[in-house]
Amino acid sequence: MNYDFSSHLWPNKRDAFFRDIKLKPLIQGGGDCVATSLAMLTGKRPETFHQKINTQDPLSWSDALQEWGMKLAYCPTDVRRVAFYLDELIVLNDLFLLSYYIANDAEDVLADPDENGWVCGSHVVVMHKNMILNPMRGQKTLAENDLCEHYPTKRIFRVVPATYKRGL
Repeated sequence: MNYDFSSHLWPNKRDAFFRDIKLKPLIQGGGDCVATSLAMLTGKRPETFHQKINTQDPLSWSDALQEWGMKLAYCPTDVRRVAFYLDELIVLNDLFLLSYYIANDAEDVLADPDENGWVCGSHVVVMHKNMILNPMRGQKTLAENDLCEHYPTKRIFRVVPATYKRGL
């Protein structure tokens, strides 16, 4: 296998899982971006997920989506700004959860945690085709116009059917 500096987010461009899903933007309460993003995916209320998930554990997010026939599949990423992945995500033309660090520079992301384990903030949004549904603002914007592109990537997940061979 040849050494490469990056990998594709998904092994092919043919897969299409949730291109036709209808999503309604919701606005989060407080630091509730994960539950609100999951609610947008399922059409439920964020409160549906409060007791089902740990905001720092994507496995719990994926498990919580199973009831609605979905789960999350990890996309290989690193801490590059989201802007470096946007074009590829748009070409894949499907449904994703994007998580990014709310940090001003690399030192914030790579800092040692404080006495409570805190390093820096992060945020989760839904990306459907070329649109970002941001629970912080409760609105839908074109991906290339969304501020998320300026932040370092934490994780990217593709939303796949619960029965799909790949996933968390």
